[in-house]
Amino acid sequence: MKSVFIPVLLLVSLAAFSQPRTDKELLDILKQNSDPLLQEVISHPEVYRYQVIYTRIDRDKKNKPSFHNYYLNVDSLIYFNPASTVKLPLAFLSLEKLRSMKNEGVDMNTLMQFDSSRPWQRKLYADSTSETGKPSIAHFIRKALLVSDNDAYNRMYQFIGQQTINRRLHEMGYPDLRISRQFMGLTVDQNRYTNPIRFIDTEGKLIYLQPEAYNPDAFNFSHINRMGKGYLNAKDSLVNEPIDFTFANNLTVEHLQGLLQSVMFPQSVSKKQRFHLSKNDYAFLYRYLSQYPSESDYPKYDTAKFYDSYVKFYFRDSTHLMPEHVRVFNKVGWAYGCLTDVSYVADFKNNIEFMLTATIYVNADGILNDDKYEYDSVGWPFMNKLGQTIYSYELKRPRPFRPDLSGFKLEYQPRKADSRPAIKEVDN
Repeated sequence: MKSVFIPVLLLVSLAAFSQPRTDKELLDILKQNSDPLLQEVISHPEVYRYQVIYTRIDRDKKNKPSFHNYYLNVDSLIYFNPASTVKLPLAFLSLEKLRSMKNEGVDMNTLMQFDSSRPWQRKLYADSTSETGKPSIAHFIRKALLVSDNDAYNRMYQFIGQQTINRRLHEMGYPDLRISRQFMGLTVDQNRYTNPIRFIDTEGKLIYLQPEAYNPDAFNFSHINRMGKGYLNAKDSLVNEPIDFTFANNLTVEHLQGLLQSVMFPQSVSKKQRFHLSKNDYAFLYRYLSQYPSESDYPKYDTAKFYDSYVKFYFRDSTHLMPEHVRVFNKVGWAYGCLTDVSYVADFKNNIEFMLTATIYVNADGILNDDKYEYDSVGWPFMNKLGQTIYSYELKRPRPFRPDLSGFKLEYQPRKADSRPAIKEVDN
């Protein structure tokens, strides 16, 4: 394979003085794989801006897990666009908020209607992809996790509210995490407002009205985040300067790893870091973090495009297939040349488990918004090779005690045959 040369990005000024964290143990594991692409990327952290956290999980004789993180080029000051990975904490927070609203008579399956009180807000009264024909939080979470639907994210954002999202995550121990933007092209101030929402019964009768909300809290935008050497603006004109992500959503790989661990293994983190979820909430999340589009009746996806490994980057290859005995509980994101995946991998045949969180930036021309990114030639192949290298290492790694993974082993059913048209396009 030929080496891929990408112009070095304009780095954030503060990042130039930071010290990325790298553990020799992880670097040695990756160097054991002589694949040219993998080694090309690893050799150029300043170009690909990759960051990797490999979480080794060991169990004791009582099956209690312990966790050890190994880092490669991890630096919270090196910005990457988190894209759809922001849907992960919003799914968790949506269920948490619903649990606090039990006295209002609503749950994840209660039907919803979104009104608008501002010119830029969009109403939503129906959802043809759901079994009921109406929106619900449960259905938004399905769409956000199965194929990474953007409108589902916007609606969860509107339900929780910008203030609650950020205050709660800061309270949980993520002070520099910021979710300040919907995927609607809105201004900083417009994103502070969220739609009025009605919860209704099957006859359309009002159960609960959630009024419009506004977030007066100030954000800390003092850290400047810029990427690339140019970008196409809304008029498709080239602007010859870096694109500014200072006011955009901001999640680090450490945030993502911690958030997923706190839901997959809530007892492994402090009470402060746990979401307030019920047993049914956890079961629901485990299902849709791991389920394939081919196993979903509602929504009904075209599996030629939304194949089993579509959002399972560490196992995504030309076959589009997943090993029968492996399930990946994860969330991915891709935008502006950034590919990110935070995963918990469980192999029920070989009784192994691990977590892997990684991001990579692939943009050879340095221009953003031109839809010319090396996802197919560099990004997804790298993520696959990274995942398979760690997976192969885990298959051979000695363990004092084999884990009992039965708590994560779910029953999945193929989609039922019917005449409904399958969804072929999703804004993700």
